[in-house]
Amino acid sequence: MTIQASAAGIGDSPTRPDGTPKVLGAFGYASDLTVPGMLHGATLRSPHPRALIKSIDVGPALAIPGVRAVLTAEDIPGTKYYGLIAQDCPVLALGEVRYHGEPVAIVAADDVAAARRAVAAIVVDYEVLTPVTDLRAALFDPDSPKVHAGGNVVRHQPVRRGRADDPDIRALADVVVTREYQVGMQDQAFLGPEAGLAVPAADGGVDLHVATQWLHADAEQIAPCLGLAPELVRMTLAGVGGAFGGREDLSMQIHAAMLALRTGLPVRMTYNRRESFFGHVHRHPAVMRYTHGARRDGTLVFVTAEILLDGGAYASTTEAVVGNAASLGVGPYEVEHLAIDAYGAYTNNPPCGAMRGFGAVQTCFAYESQMDALAAELGMHPLDIRARNAVKQGSVTPTGQVIDAPAPVAEMFAQLRAMPLPPDRAAGDLLPGGYGNTTHGEGVRRGVGYGVGIKNICYSEGFDDFSTARVTLSAADGEPAVTVHTAAAEVGQGLVTVQGQIARTELGVERVAVAQADTTVGSAGSSSASRQSYMTGGAVKAACEAVRERVFSLARERGFQVAEGSRLAGGKIVSASGEPLVDLALVLGADVVEETREYRHRPTGPLDRMTGQGSSHVQFAFAAHRAVVDVDVELGLVRVVRLDVVQDVGRIMNRQSLEGQIQGGTAQGLGLAVLEEIVVADGKVRNPSFTDYLIPTILDMPPMGMRILEYPDPAAPYGLRGAGEPPTLSSTPAIAAAVRDATGLALGRVPIRPEHIAVPAQNAARDG
Repeated sequence: MTIQASAAGIGDSPTRPDGTPKVLGAFGYASDLTVPGMLHGATLRSPHPRALIKSIDVGPALAIPGVRAVLTAEDIPGTKYYGLIAQDCPVLALGEVRYHGEPVAIVAADDVAAARRAVAAIVVDYEVLTPVTDLRAALFDPDSPKVHAGGNVVRHQPVRRGRADDPDIRALADVVVTREYQVGMQDQAFLGPEAGLAVPAADGGVDLHVATQWLHADAEQIAPCLGLAPELVRMTLAGVGGAFGGREDLSMQIHAAMLALRTGLPVRMTYNRRESFFGHVHRHPAVMRYTHGARRDGTLVFVTAEILLDGGAYASTTEAVVGNAASLGVGPYEVEHLAIDAYGAYTNNPPCGAMRGFGAVQTCFAYESQMDALAAELGMHPLDIRARNAVKQGSVTPTGQVIDAPAPVAEMFAQLRAMPLPPDRAAGDLLPGGYGNTTHGEGVRRGVGYGVGIKNICYSEGFDDFSTARVTLSAADGEPAVTVHTAAAEVGQGLVTVQGQIARTELGVERVAVAQADTTVGSAGSSSASRQSYMTGGAVKAACEAVRERVFSLARERGFQVAEGSRLAGGKIVSASGEPLVDLALVLGADVVEETREYRHRPTGPLDRMTGQGSSHVQFAFAAHRAVVDVDVELGLVRVVRLDVVQDVGRIMNRQSLEGQIQGGTAQGLGLAVLEEIVVADGKVRNPSFTDYLIPTILDMPPMGMRILEYPDPAAPYGLRGAGEPPTLSSTPAIAAAVRDATGLALGRVPIRPEHIAVPAQNAARDG
């Protein structure tokens, strides 16, 4: 008998353990947490984007029945500031508010209604100041007020290669295209609002159950603010209803813990939808100016770019976002001469930080729009000019880093071109405007557009990026069983399933449990940067390998034969040919084999602050989209008819989850292209609700053709390549290009709104 590999191992698509309860509505999210006697927390937020706090009167709030505590900045027991990179964000506003919605005071009460009434009763005397909201002025106008004492520049990262500013080099270009581009402020729009439960402990510490992306980073920021030793802040992951970067920064964690420690009772805080828009960071809005020069055959000669990113009131991850924007700012193309300047600014606009794509989304819209403009000037097909300049294995990036893994960008274009286009529009087909019956086809034009993006995977620029996994193997009821324990946050991406698949593959055991993520095991890093399958997957694999070697040693100690090349499969030790040698349960007996391993990727380094040169990234991932759209040029309405995608993933770990990630990333790119924007006027958010902030629904998503390539990366576990973010990059410019193709308009801003299409068309008709 030959023992086969598990049917739920790497490459398979086993049922997700959280799938059925989520579909049935039985899954417990952070907002569902409850314990007897718990209080409810609420937050008072600033109505002004910039103001001095003259005084705060909490007396009226404390007089409300059921109110147990009202806290302000004076009540912070430890450090007053926190932050992922720079500790510049106050726990509660300290004498000044810097953005609309900044937390000023917090309340704990017996019920939500009392907490809300108490918040409304707090009296704050503000001296309102003129907010700093103009991005360019904040960065370059010496007379601009300073949002922080150190100035308004969070980071300036230049990248220089060759002689892009040399007139002799520029003269080599037969065509030069200069354009300006803007990207609006996009929200992560996760459906589960910020929520968590803080429980005071007998040892003076606090146990926090929260929806987050990085338990250990939360704890490292929380403990100093509470004045507690790190070991007294214990974190457990609660059910997460989506993240996309919006849960990397703290929201209610310190506030709930402060209230719990002050009252001595458990405190739950759950934001409503409006609060959620104020309670987390958003995608950086961007203003970009690009110049591309190319030869007659389409070969790029030089690129210059100025990239301005609005980081809002506090730093969050702006420094790292600027690094990504600078290093990836010309896309997956070979360019000998380039000059990039990327800036991140402080303003009094809402704070911005991590969101799926992390600095690469904004620049992808700009450089892909530039490639289309060049193609139009040269009379080339948009894919031909891209293929001519595409990077490949061995290419050198703008920062001087060599791409040493497969980079099948040209093949992706060929695959995309070979995918069939949808049939011409026919009577009865859904039109722009959907079921609103806004048009009967008059003024509707079809367009086709393309986009491709390059995204770094894992953390960059010398960050000590690692993950930890503990794997335990034992026998229960005569059958081997495995428990995998990491602190990695399952935020909907299917990581729990993948961890189980790795354990089944490496240890050949069907019974695998994945323990609740918490801080009793070492850090797994953040569920961001498309890194968890790579990093935590690598840690689980390493721990399983160590367990396997321990099992082999144990078997030999007990007199069982373990031949060279033996492996674990079907709950047994088997020979290299798959013949069973001995049952694992028999080898183990009453013993428990447990191993903990840390996994680190290959080292990276910071970008040179003057030249931007350096091997700053671990891995590069690529995705390409083709969009087909119908546009009503009279009404400015857009319907995306089809989105086809080609993506290299290195190795498919779980096809169903992978396809879901590609579809989900594409949907967020569609949202940025034609729907999603937080509207900010004079520093104030005007649409903090899903009534006015529009995200794609199932009716907005078109059919998707999908081709997944597998070019293994030899440096990565199983050869995999992070896959969650790349489709978010390339879908936006593909849709924008298709709308340009249909309308003939330049359209240098996303999201594209109806007035961007209809008003120019109406003006042209009037002028004609």
